Amino acid sequence: MVELAWLWLRYQPGSRLSCWFKERVARNGGRFKKTIIVALARKLLVALWKYVNAGIVIEGVVMKSA
Repeated sequence: MVELAWLWLRYQPGSRLSCWFKERVARNGGRFKKTIIVALARKLLVALWKYVNAGIVIEGVVMKSA
């Protein structure tokens, strides 16, 4: 999940979760980045679970059609 969170930041930079991560890191002056990425991984897991079960899309996500 942590690796997925790093990829999320890379490929979904405009999403609400990515903005949350960037704001938290900036607030701490760049410290605790590894701790915050674990929190992002947890938030991402919850968001993906909501997407699978209820179809709720994460704000700011760019999706491609198949």
